[in-house]
Amino acid sequence: MSLERFRQRIRAASLRDAERQWFPRWLDGYRQHCGCNASHDLPINEALVIGFLRSLRDNQIPAWRRLQAARAIELYQEIIRGADRIDFFPIKQKLHELSRQDSGGQPRDRKDTELVPGEWNAGKLDEKEPAIVRKMRGRLRVLGHQRSTEIAYVGWVVRFMHHVDDEQLEKFGEAEIADFLTELALSGHVVAGTQNQALSALKFLFEKVLGRELGFVNSLRAKESLYLPVVLTRSEIADLIGRFRWDLKRTMFSLMYGSGLRHRECRTLRVKDVCFESRQITVRNGKGEKDRVTVLPAAIANEMQRQIESVQLLHQQDLADGFGEVYLPYALARKYPRANGDFRWQYVFPSRQRTRDPRSGVIRRHHVYESTFRTAFKRALQASGIAKIAVPHTLRHSFATHMLEDGADIRTVQELLGHRDVKTTEIYTHVMNRPGLAVTSPLDRMEEKVHEQMDVGAMTDRFRAAV
Repeated sequence: MSLERFRQRIRAASLRDAERQWFPRWLDGYRQHCGCNASHDLPINEALVIGFLRSLRDNQIPAWRRLQAARAIELYQEIIRGADRIDFFPIKQKLHELSRQDSGGQPRDRKDTELVPGEWNAGKLDEKEPAIVRKMRGRLRVLGHQRSTEIAYVGWVVRFMHHVDDEQLEKFGEAEIADFLTELALSGHVVAGTQNQALSALKFLFEKVLGRELGFVNSLRAKESLYLPVVLTRSEIADLIGRFRWDLKRTMFSLMYGSGLRHRECRTLRVKDVCFESRQITVRNGKGEKDRVTVLPAAIANEMQRQIESVQLLHQQDLADGFGEVYLPYALARKYPRANGDFRWQYVFPSRQRTRDPRSGVIRRHHVYESTFRTAFKRALQASGIAKIAVPHTLRHSFATHMLEDGADIRTVQELLGHRDVKTTEIYTHVMNRPGLAVTSPLDRMEEKVHEQMDVGAMTDRFRAAV
């Protein structure tokens, strides 16, 4: 049965919950529009697809829902149909435009707004936002902060505006900031890290945007407790990696654990930064805008080679379709006008489909979406039955801990991880398993004494019986 096969296949696909729920419904509606039986494969051609989407439009279905229906039919074509393929890109591009118009120019689908966390120096500012927010966004982009930082900092500034109930933040200062942070700690019950992030955002606003030097504000920084990271054992790593198929997500798992990469660093890795001869990976624009070099595991060299070969084929197809450009940071696109179409700048883990950049509006193929691996990792963890609160970043913790257990120098691990201070790396010494350290619990020693006394008593009884 065609539709039943489709339902079974999408259960293992990297889809959001809403897509997994709605895609079969859209396919069933398309089947009824075509007048087909559920037990047969559905015909896929441009006339039928456009006719179905127009019927949805006539029934007042919004553009973003029609876009979801088009994606469902496209996915059906990819996993069920082997022939009669049509290009869905022009259809989805038109529905994207209609969706943006319906939502006042803002992308309705979150893939359009969150797919490119690294693009910062492009796009216009929203005139509907308060002037202070626009000034802060502009300053963040000029200084080269990542888009995720911009979203977090602007969010705290907006919350501070609500706290003082005023958009003119120039007239406020240390007293209002202290009151806001106190409210976060007492009423919001936030942890120290969240409170300090809010303080950093407000400090950036007053010092970098408004040009005011705050006085005692650093004394308001909350003291963070010692955090012991969650670390997976070697057997747990082996169990998890065995639950990934031989595809992009398994390679990402191996690379994050084998090289100590952060999730974002893995997603944004470029072809030019992988060297098979020296078995090295160059991490560009890591945390703190720092570059570093880490190891490329020999165990996944062939996997990485196959992945890069698939990227090259995909890039050639994009060029044939009139696309093939990739985002370049800072002003490299102006300095090297043809570099954005160069294969060496392509992402090692590209997105399955081309998307429109939320700031510049340019259609490109960006790196894989953040939830692609995160969702797969979560499912593998649940299937394994491992009772640990692990996330993709846990693989980086496990890399550092296992390196130290194997006798690596802590300074070497510090350089591979890109830590500025060795004290950050020393946290892994608290969770590593050191077999050379002979520590026995007093409870275990008491149990040994009890067993020794029982053994002596048993020997005495046997001796008496023999006499």
